[in-house]
Amino acid sequence: MSSDAQDRLPQHLLDAIAPHGLTRGFAANAILINEGDTTDSLYILLSGRVKIYASSDDGRELVLSEYGPGDYFGELSIDGERRSASIKAMEPCSCRVVQGSELRQFLAEHPDFAMHLTRKLIRMVRRLTEQVRSMALQDVYGRMVRVLTELSEPAGEERLLRHKLTQQDIADRVGASREMVNRVMKELTAGGYMGQREGRLVILRKLPAAW
Repeated sequence: MSSDAQDRLPQHLLDAIAPHGLTRGFAANAILINEGDTTDSLYILLSGRVKIYASSDDGRELVLSEYGPGDYFGELSIDGERRSASIKAMEPCSCRVVQGSELRQFLAEHPDFAMHLTRKLIRMVRRLTEQVRSMALQDVYGRMVRVLTELSEPAGEERLLRHKLTQQDIADRVGASREMVNRVMKELTAGGYMGQREGRLVILRKLPAAW
């Protein structure tokens, strides 16, 4: 769900691509890219967080991933096709925006960036394959365990979520209703598996394999 540290551009590539774009700021909840757009710019996230999501006609969202500083997105439009997902700022963001024509020239002149992009796309396919497998083969509880584990980090014997998440945020990541997530969270809290600390969810002990 969240990006891999390997997906982030190393400093020498950030320095090399900087002259090819303009820095833009975006407010929290701003839409940077709309699914179906025909724009072809690459966005390099300098600060803040964004989420990548697909939406249905009735307004439901499925969050595909999240990006933080050093990550980049919009590269799938390099083939000239329409945008396949939407990008929304989760908090105020700053991005370096590189136009498609300059990006293609930069790729030709910097094979190390082309290799970085290729490896990133391979990891993206693997993550999305795992997400599809989870959606098809796991129940809501199993998907919640996967997401909570991916979005948390060890804190002693516990695991602390890196960012504040609402139950609707979790529902959007596991493809379930907020009511179903609420029911599971209540049971995990009553069982002593989940808690909250400074507004963030805490996994107090290893979550059961099934519920």
